[in-house]
Amino acid sequence: MKSVTHWWLTLSLFLSLLSTQLQAQDTDTLKKYQDSTLAPTKVSFFKSKGFRASIVPAVLIGYGVSTMKDHGIYSSYDAKRDLQRHFPNFKTKVDDYLIFAPFVELALAYTLQFEGNHDYLNTGILILKAEAINAVLVFGLKSITKQERPNGENSYSFPSGHTAHAFLAASIIHSELRHRSQWFGIGAYTIATGVGALRMLNNKHWQSDVFAGAGVGILSSHLAYLSHRNRWGRKPTIVFAPTYLYGVPAIHVSMNLESAKSRNSLMLKGVRKRVPLAYK
Repeated sequence: MKSVTHWWLTLSLFLSLLSTQLQAQDTDTLKKYQDSTLAPTKVSFFKSKGFRASIVPAVLIGYGVSTMKDHGIYSSYDAKRDLQRHFPNFKTKVDDYLIFAPFVELALAYTLQFEGNHDYLNTGILILKAEAINAVLVFGLKSITKQERPNGENSYSFPSGHTAHAFLAASIIHSELRHRSQWFGIGAYTIATGVGALRMLNNKHWQSDVFAGAGVGILSSHLAYLSHRNRWGRKPTIVFAPTYLYGVPAIHVSMNLESAKSRNSLMLKGVRKRVPLAYK
């Protein structure tokens, strides 16, 4: 028993010294990333991040819903009738490939050393998270509404998945690269708008599907950013402390991932100006 106690005390002392050394090494650099210790000020609902993030998506989705079938001042039936009259034989598959064009634009910008607001790892995580949210929303709504497509192909018309994906990508590009140039966002949203228009010209989707899809895509992107709290790639703070648990000697280990400095930023060339999102 004495040997066990002696071993535990020796290990505890070593780990305590190690954790102290780790904290001493990171003290100066961690202050830059620590959350403010001041009490958070109360923000009104209309100035909150969530409200600002939902304004544009709510308008697009609301307009789409209001024009379903023959409803609204200019309904989906009206839009289909006009498109069929002016473009009766229109058919293309370009929209199947254009949905990836905004991400190609992002990859090209990174290749040309136009760094985004986040490093490559965090940008990739944000894209995957946004895609997952978008998939749940799009396929969930399709299953619930069971809206028939204008060409009668199936009953999974609302909302437009192609349009949602295109606007998701455009929103991410705008958020990551607008501090470099607003033209990145303009180009991406132009492509996304083209995707929505082509879906209607191909008689694959109603007007309501396209507007709602655009809103769902932007909302998915905004939700991904709002929920992105942990910054991957940062060095964690690890603290070891001896303790007793039900009369048995043990080691308590705590890890803080939020207050560590990102090492990925050291790999990026130049200094990037971090521009917060419009709704932050």
